[in-house]
Amino acid sequence: MTLPIPAIDLRDGKVVRLYKGDYAQQTTFDVDPLVLAGRYADAGASWLHVVDLDGARSGHFENLPTLTAIAAAGRLHVQAGGGVRDEDGVKRLLDAGVSRVVVGSIAIREPETVAGWLATHGAERIVLALDTRFRDGEWKLPSAGWTADEARTLDDLVPFYARAGAKHLLCTDIDRDGTMTGPNRALYRHLAGLAPTLEVQASGGVRSLDDVVALTLQGVSGVILGRALLQGEFTLEEAFDVAAKAGATC
Repeated sequence: MTLPIPAIDLRDGKVVRLYKGDYAQQTTFDVDPLVLAGRYADAGASWLHVVDLDGARSGHFENLPTLTAIAAAGRLHVQAGGGVRDEDGVKRLLDAGVSRVVVGSIAIREPETVAGWLATHGAERIVLALDTRFRDGEWKLPSAGWTADEARTLDDLVPFYARAGAKHLLCTDIDRDGTMTGPNRALYRHLAGLAPTLEVQASGGVRSLDDVVALTLQGVSGVILGRALLQGEFTLEEAFDVAAKAGATC
């Protein structure tokens, strides 16, 4: 079953969205993140995806108080990332009440280390964030808040993590993120071929209920919803409804 998952990106304690991951192209939304999380819970959400954008660049959990408060409310399971650089960071987020820790840059730079975390903490507690952009015929893997390209590619790491026992993979097409141009469905078909055992969360560009339906029919496990919800393109309740109906036809 495909689960729509609302997302909150945090910068300086505020709810924001970036355009294609560019920190210079930020939209700030006039809503308290705790209030917004509560609204999503009221709409029936069971999971919330939270990104500390400041932490993604600095390596420090700069929005941890807000994240902790959302988790402490006890209404949502939280998967969160941004700033995880070592195992102490994983433990710190788990201690803050996070259900799943999202690891990005270090998952690209030190796959053997992260494979060890999967063994230590369990595959259910770790979400691999292999966010990507297509360049020179390859799916590149930028890190450090999408500011630096790494040598390893998506095709290198996805099979490695599948063999290491990973369960959850979050993959964003950076060129679609925050653009409202539709998700890259070809990317998720490619991932299904690389590692059919992974539960893939699709992210980037979702703009309509038709996009939610299309991704559901492709069999992704989750659809991350950010700007579309914040701008009122559709409601979370509507996303749940169309995903359930599309899933029933699969």
